[in-house]
Amino acid sequence: MTKTAVVALGGNALTRTGQSGTCDEMLANAAAMASAVHAVIEAGWRVVIVHGNGPQVGNLALQQEATAMVPSQPLPLLSAMTQGLLGSLLARAVNLLRGPGTAVALITHVTVDPADPAFGVPSKPIGPFFEPAEARQLAEGRGWVVQPDSGRGYRRVVASPEPASVIELDALRALVDAGHLVIAGGGGGIPVHAAGPHGGLADAVIDKDRAAGLIARLLGAQALALVTAVDRIMLDYGKPTQSELGTITAAEAARHHAEGQFPPGSMGPKIEAALRFLAEGGELAVITSPDLLAATLTGAGTLTGAGTLAGAGTVTGAGTRSGTRIECAPVHAERGR
Repeated sequence: MTKTAVVALGGNALTRTGQSGTCDEMLANAAAMASAVHAVIEAGWRVVIVHGNGPQVGNLALQQEATAMVPSQPLPLLSAMTQGLLGSLLARAVNLLRGPGTAVALITHVTVDPADPAFGVPSKPIGPFFEPAEARQLAEGRGWVVQPDSGRGYRRVVASPEPASVIELDALRALVDAGHLVIAGGGGGIPVHAAGPHGGLADAVIDKDRAAGLIARLLGAQALALVTAVDRIMLDYGKPTQSELGTITAAEAARHHAEGQFPPGSMGPKIEAALRFLAEGGELAVITSPDLLAATLTGAGTLTGAGTLAGAGTVTGAGTRSGTRIECAPVHAERGR
C-alpha cells in the first residue's frame, strides 16, 4: 500500500526573509519547494501539501488598506485569495516537474469554534516585520495587535483558533486516492463557524501546522512532515545561549513548551501537531528543512513504539515516542510491528 505524507510548508518558505514577495521571488521559492516534494514522491509517497500564508495574507491586508477606492475584504477572504495565489504557484511548479495535472489545488474551508479562547488572545504573526516605533504607530492607527517575532522585529498578530473539521475532506480523500498531489488547507484553511446553514466567516488565520496535523489524522496518513527554515529544533532560538535539542522525554518537551521555548506563532504549533499526530496513531512525524525532507522520510531504521518523531537534521531530534519518552534514533523509523 502506498503511504501518504502530509507536508506542511511555511508561508515564509514562499516569501523568504529579506524578500518583499514579488512574483519572481515566489515562483523561484515554489520551484524549490516542488523539488523537495518531488523527491518525496519519487521515494514512493503520496503527498498532500498544506502551506502557510503568514507573509502573504499580511501583505494583502496592507494592500487592502492602502486605498478607499475599492472596498477592503475581511481576513478570511484574504486567506481564500492566498489559497488561490499560492496554490497556483505550487501546482504549476509541481506540474513542471511531474507533468500537467499532477497537482490539484483545492479551496479548503476549515471549521472553528466561535468560543475558542484564541479569539481573545491574538498570536499568529502575519505580514512584514516592523521596527518598534513603526509597529507602535500602526497598532495605534489601525487597531492592530503587534508583538515581537523571533528577534527580527515586530509583526501584526491575529487570532489563530484550533481547527475542528475540514469541509472538503471527502473531495480531498478522493483526489489523493486517485493519485494526485493535493494542495489543501492553504493558509491553514479558510476559517468558518460550523453554526448556521453555510457557516459564517471567522476573523482569524488558522495555523497551517495545526491544520496539517488535522488533515493528516483525518486522512489516516502515515507521516506528517513539518517543514521549517532551520535544520534542528532549538532552545533559546536566536539568543547567545541557543542550543540544539537532542533526545528528550515528552515531559521535557512539555516543560520547554510551558517555558515559552516554542513560540505560539512558530515552533509551538509544530511540536503540538507532531505529538498529537503520533498520539492518535500516526507513524512518523518530521520537523526538518526542505533539503532534508526526503532523506528524513526515507531513511533507514525500525523502532517499536507508538510512532516516530524525526526531528530536524540527521540524527539530532529523531526518535520514537514510546509512552512518555522520545528516544534518539536514526533519521527515519517506521512503526513497530
